[in-house]
Amino acid sequence: MVCSLLNKLWFFGAAICVLYSSGIPLAAHGEPTGKVRLQFQIKSPPEGVQLTRLDLLLSRLALQRSDGSWMESNDWFAFVSQQQNRLTSDSDGVPDGNYKAVRFNVGLPEETNRANPAQWPPNHPLHPELNGMHWGWLGGYVFAAIEGKVADQGFSYHLAGKEIIQTVELPVTFKGGGPVTILIEIDPNVWLQGLDLKTTPNSTHSRPGDSLAPAIAEKFGSVFKVRGIHSDLFQQPARSTPQSVPAGTTPYRLTITERFSSPALPADNPLTKEGVALGKRLFHDKILSGKQTQSCASCHMESRAFSHDVATSLGGEGQKGVRNAMPIFNLAWHKAFFWDGRAKTLRDQVLMPIQDKNEMNASLDLVLQRLNGDSSYPALFRKSFGSDQITSASLAKALEQYLLSIVSQDSKFDRAVRKQAELTAEERLGLQLFITEHDPERGLRGADCFHCHGGTLFTNHGITNNGLKELSPRDRGKFKTPSLRNIALTAPYMHDGRFTTLEEVIEHYSSGVQRNPDLDPNLAKHPATGIQLNAEEKKALVSFLRTLTDDQLLHPTDLTVANQP
Repeated sequence: MVCSLLNKLWFFGAAICVLYSSGIPLAAHGEPTGKVRLQFQIKSPPEGVQLTRLDLLLSRLALQRSDGSWMESNDWFAFVSQQQNRLTSDSDGVPDGNYKAVRFNVGLPEETNRANPAQWPPNHPLHPELNGMHWGWLGGYVFAAIEGKVADQGFSYHLAGKEIIQTVELPVTFKGGGPVTILIEIDPNVWLQGLDLKTTPNSTHSRPGDSLAPAIAEKFGSVFKVRGIHSDLFQQPARSTPQSVPAGTTPYRLTITERFSSPALPADNPLTKEGVALGKRLFHDKILSGKQTQSCASCHMESRAFSHDVATSLGGEGQKGVRNAMPIFNLAWHKAFFWDGRAKTLRDQVLMPIQDKNEMNASLDLVLQRLNGDSSYPALFRKSFGSDQITSASLAKALEQYLLSIVSQDSKFDRAVRKQAELTAEERLGLQLFITEHDPERGLRGADCFHCHGGTLFTNHGITNNGLKELSPRDRGKFKTPSLRNIALTAPYMHDGRFTTLEEVIEHYSSGVQRNPDLDPNLAKHPATGIQLNAEEKKALVSFLRTLTDDQLLHPTDLTVANQP
């Protein structure tokens, strides 16, 4: 039952991606199989070169086993497009085992290239209206299209024909049987090297006798490089409205597991390497507080999953705060901020602690004066946003970019869902209690946690009353439901830090919930005496909650390898 549950949790809330199955032969019946995703990242062109189109048609994916044999699919095709942001392709049914290389062709087999293109269904990589690479009445496809401009001079390289088909083989070690993402960098600079992009004309369309197309195609083997491998499947989150990054900046690609729903990133503040780095520096800089004694990181410590280890933090001048410092990962999915949800956007939220008298206690005018007078910040803002005049808007955007980049998604629980780890018997009991309603009349005995803490993010983002007693008069009794991810690291608990251990929290929900008119219905339905978990059940719940700790968040390694230059 637990295995079945984990399988369901893998798909629950997963993003639906535009992908096509490769047709790699399935393993024998009963043999463990998994999915391999190729995720392409396109490297930025040289300074002064604007790349407006980079489209490729790939075929015949093959995986090399550790014994040197190859497993190849004649039915795998991929359309990779920078302009359309189609940068992933999946292969299902990859058998368990060790692999040491991946291989594919740039171009299509002749029989496929000359076949009737009307046969392909919508969303198939070879559908002409999807890829825009078919030559129509001339027959056949363009296999690679590279277009752009240098100043006012354009260049256009279209490669086609069986003479230019190239096989790309990339060494990469991984284990099949589970989800795997292989990050592959495409470097257009290799194609462009040695070409005078300012000459007129500067193009090739693979016509007979044209020597330029084969010369460019010969470089395919050096264009592709493996930049990382991860034991998960990742998506490319979309903005609500697509928008290019500011001139001179490099896109920052979030690597978000496919099991999470896709977040809507801000259309007017696209993430860039420069903006994220600037936001991180500001987050750790005491220049933002009135007395320059406190940074954002002072109360949101990375070692505590970006929370604080005290009930309520002290402000920058030693003044006592009124709320527990919430952890600040996975904010891209939040719809309101602070314990009471008073900030409706992250961009609004980031400026409030700076000005709060109980926190950093600075005026924005003072902070902006310091930043504009600093020896390095104006240049960093110019590099990130195009202007060295620092405003409250650009300050908020920089902090927003960094906070959006903090994603927690790789705990022991996540690895168990991916069948790359196994929960202990006690942890499995805790999971079962977590997702089971408490309804003794129907034979259900559970902790009933999932109504408020269900889904892959372990929160419903609601603002509810959870039956705490002895609330302060300033509190209205309804607070934001925090995520339970990394909960073992974020003590003390509740909005006022009243509970110091997970055991105390579980005891509250077992026997300490106080009846009141605003109590959440999912708690009010329980008996007045509580659900009365026994000692074994409480211990099991704690064990399960500890599986939600994400060591990758605390000690990041290669998860953002795609962002490396």
